[in-house]
Amino acid sequence: MTKPPFPASHLRLKRAYVPAEPEDGVRILIDRLWPRGVSKAKAALDDWMKEIAPSSGLRQWFGHDPARWAEFQRRYRSELRQHAEKLDHLRALAKAKTVTLVYSAHDEEHNDAVVLKDVLLQK
Repeated sequence: MTKPPFPASHLRLKRAYVPAEPEDGVRILIDRLWPRGVSKAKAALDDWMKEIAPSSGLRQWFGHDPARWAEFQRRYRSELRQHAEKLDHLRALAKAKTVTLVYSAHDEEHNDAVVLKDVLLQK
């Protein structure tokens, strides 16, 4: 097993509907769409990286159906390869401080943030 490019504890996941906390460090929304019912002030975001979110077509195809999870992961990982510079930026941030990837999905186990975190920890 290879060593992660930064301490795993520096990368967190959090739903957009959970209040921000100082321990979140840098908060980055990683969804293509803004979370429904969440104001910009309440979101307390430092950045919005919608470019690294799954494409609209992939997001709609997946529809958060756990039966499509394995294929979603494969397709999303493929899309992420086109954003190496953004991924490197996130890794550099996580080397220096805590980064919280903010997402809006209800399913905390089958969503793009889970895949993105895994990709970021590999290198």
